[in-house]
Order: sequence, then C-alpha cells, then structure tokens
Amino acid sequence: MLCSCVVPSGYNNNNNTNDDDSGGGDDETVGNGKNMLARKLSTKGDTLYLERRVGLFSGVALIVGTMIGSGIFVSPTGLLIRTGSIGLSFVIWALCGAMSLLGALAYAELGTMNPSSGAEYAYLMDAFGPMPAFLFSWISTLILKPSQVAIICLSFAKYAVEACVDECGSSDFAVKIVAILSILVITYINCYSVNLATGVQNAFTAAKLVAVFVVVAGGVYKIFQGRTENFRDYFDNTTSSMGDVATAFYSGLWAYDGWNNLNYVTEEIKNPSKNIPKAIYISIPLVTICYILVNVAYLTIMSPDEIVRNEAVAVTFGIRALGPIAWVIPLSITVSTLGSANGTLFAAGRLCFAASREGHLMNVLSYIHIKKLTPMPSIIFHSIITIMMVASGTINSLIDFFSFTAWIFYGSAMLALLVMRYTKPDVPRPYKVPIIIPLTIFVISIYLVIAPILDKPQIEYLYSMIFMIAGIVFYVPFVRLGYKFPIIDRWTVFIQLLLQVAPTKLVLPN
Repeated sequence: MLCSCVVPSGYNNNNNTNDDDSGGGDDETVGNGKNMLARKLSTKGDTLYLERRVGLFSGVALIVGTMIGSGIFVSPTGLLIRTGSIGLSFVIWALCGAMSLLGALAYAELGTMNPSSGAEYAYLMDAFGPMPAFLFSWISTLILKPSQVAIICLSFAKYAVEACVDECGSSDFAVKIVAILSILVITYINCYSVNLATGVQNAFTAAKLVAVFVVVAGGVYKIFQGRTENFRDYFDNTTSSMGDVATAFYSGLWAYDGWNNLNYVTEEIKNPSKNIPKAIYISIPLVTICYILVNVAYLTIMSPDEIVRNEAVAVTFGIRALGPIAWVIPLSITVSTLGSANGTLFAAGRLCFAASREGHLMNVLSYIHIKKLTPMPSIIFHSIITIMMVASGTINSLIDFFSFTAWIFYGSAMLALLVMRYTKPDVPRPYKVPIIIPLTIFVISIYLVIAPILDKPQIEYLYSMIFMIAGIVFYVPFVRLGYKFPIIDRWTVFIQLLLQVAPTKLVLPN
C-alpha cells in the first residue's frame, strides 16, 4: 500500500520545521556535535534520505563527463572568430581552464562547509537569505539547466542523424525527434538508479577520453610529418575589443561548463570533505590539457581561416586525418554529448530537489522514490521543460544567454564565500582556499557580465534581467507570503501515488 507514504505525519518541507532540529537557531547542531549550515537534519531511522553512492572515481567521471560534451567540438570556431588569432585563442583556452579550477576549488570550500545538495542555491541561502537563493533556483530550474541539456541533446541528435543519412542531409524534424528520444533515455536512467546513472557516466567518460586521445594522437602524427605551418604569426589580427574578449570567454567557458556539478550532488558523495577537492584536482587539469591538445591537433589539419568557416571542426579533422576510420569522430561526439547530457540532468535534478525542500518550488519536487531513492519528480520536471525547449526550436542563441546568466550566479557564489568568511567564521571548513581565489573569480565574473553589455548589448541579456524581475514578482505572493492554490495538495497526493515517492530530509556525513 502506498497510502502510508502520502503526506506522513511529522513531515513538513517548509522552512519553519523544527521537529528534527537538534540545536535551534540558523546553524543547527547535529548529532556529531558539529555546527553545520545544512538544514532539515535527520537520522537514517526517521525519514527517507539520499544515499551516498558517488565515490572518487564517479565524482571525477561526473565532472569530466559533463565538461567534455559538445563544447570542444563546436567552440573552437566561435572562440577563434572572436579572438582573431590562434595565440589569443590558446591563451583564453588556458585561462578558462585556470578559472574553472579556481572556481571549483572555491566551490569545494562551500561544498564541504555546507554538505547540502543544490550548489549555488544552498550557498546563496546561507549568505544572503531566501530571495537570492530563490532567484537562482527560478532561473536555473526553468531556463539554465533545461537549456543546457537541450543544447547538448540537439548537438547529439545532429551528429547522430547526419551519421545515418546520405549527402542530402537531415531534417530539423528528425533531429528534434532524436533529441527528444535521447532526453527520454537519460531521464529513465537517472530515475531508475543512481548507480545506473553513475555507471553510464563512468562508461561514457572513458569512451570520450579515448576519442580525445584518438584526435590528439592524429595531431601528434601530423606534427611529426611536419604539418606545423599553421603555428606561425600567433597573434596576428588579434582583436582589441574587450567585448569580443569577454564573449570569447563565453565560448571557452561553455566548453568547460560542468566544473561545479559535483556540488549539486554533495549529499550523495562518499566522504565529501576529501573526495570533492580530490576530484577537482584530478578532473579539471585533465580536461584543460585535453582541450589544448585537441586545439593543437585541429591546427595540424586546418588553417585558422578554415576553422572559422567550419562548423563541424572535429568531423573535418576526422575526414582529413583518419581516412577510412573517420566515422570514429561523429560516433565519439554522439557518445560525448549523450554522456554530458546524462551528467547535466543528474546534477540539475538535485538543484530542483534542494530548492523544493526549502519550500521555494512545489514540495513534491523534493520527494524521492521510496525504493530507488532517486529524486524522480524533479528529474521528470526538468526533462519536460527540456523537451519543450527542444520542440520549440528557439535555443540557437542560448549559449551567450546561458554564459551571461550563469556567471551572474557564479560571481554571487564567490561573494557568498567572501561574506561568510566574516559572518560565519566559526563554521567548520574541512577544506579552505586562500581568500585571493574567490576574490579573483568574483572580479572576473563582474567583467564577464558587464563587458558584453557595454560593448555589444544583445537582446538575450535583457531577457535574463526580465526573467529575474519576474522571479521577484512570483516570489512575494507564492514564497514569501506562502499562498498556494488549493489544487496543489491534491496534485501532490496524485504524484506521490503515481510515482511512489515520499518526502525526504538531509542526512549529514559522520
């Protein structure tokens, strides 16, 4: 019988729940005696909870698998167009890797200080309160994460369909159908089992690293053949526009996006205070080296002008460098993008789960399956929005929009870390970074947000601001004042019975 799971007594997902708190005040004291920032604490005996199944290898695979997606195969063109020279493009590729590493290390402090899932959402809540945290969950849940998965799945579908049709090309309808089918597949994987989702992620990560190795090996072979004519006049035609440099960072950072995904699943990481920093130190330098070597390989086959004119750089490289086994490249891209989409959805579901647990979204989105222990409602919710974005066909210009909006919140997370160094100095920090790191990333994020607006304003930037204002309007009656439509309770019961889900609270690591 599922009736026992429907709104059990003692469960309450609102912020004023005190039944399971053992301390009182803003920073609860849990059974291990440590003063932690995490909310809604419980023990294994009195509620459902997310199990810690993600080890070090799976953590590395999650970061690498979500970072190496479609970006390295499409971003070289946009980045080279905006920088104007291969010299500056390599500098930006390296700087994007360094920024990702520094940002991830700062996030490691935040993630070990507050072991709640949700990443930026949890940190903004701790530092600034519910309004900024709600705005992040509002933007991320309805726009950022779904658009990110949609772009990746469309990239997967494009390469998958083109590999199966003749020279006449593929239709947009076929691409969208395949993209939607891929979303349904990864949704099933993530709903069925955490172990299955991480296992798929591990396998896809290994496969895409093999593909990167093939590209790099092909480039090294061409260098030994003397194909170095494109490595001259490195900084000729370098742009002088600060706006172009900022948007070039957008292209590079899109390829690196995913460096913070481990923080979205903190509640499911084994020994997070040790494994989060270790996973970061292994994965991000590995991705940075791969990206730089892949770009070197591209230049052994194509001139900068050819790269600028070519939207499928990796495919052209495969045709020229690999000959009869050129099919390996589109196959590798499909595996890479599908793995990236799987990891992104895995993290996105946890953000929605964390925000709902605080009462900022529908409570049912914070429930987990009573047997599989996966946040099934939040994953399905994200997938529905993603499918709508794929079907609408309006996401072609979302990379700049995504990067612009994302760096507003990345910068806000750095500011949250700086603020909590002074407002919460006594909270345990198992891992702590020099204060210059979050300060540097905060300053860079300000530049990445302001420079494009001043130099080349785009309508997408206005859309972002409008959506944030809409979030504030929504927040006041439905979150701050707590109004909800009467049908919500009946809808919650229906979803519980349909999906076999129940409320959950946070269990901290020992």
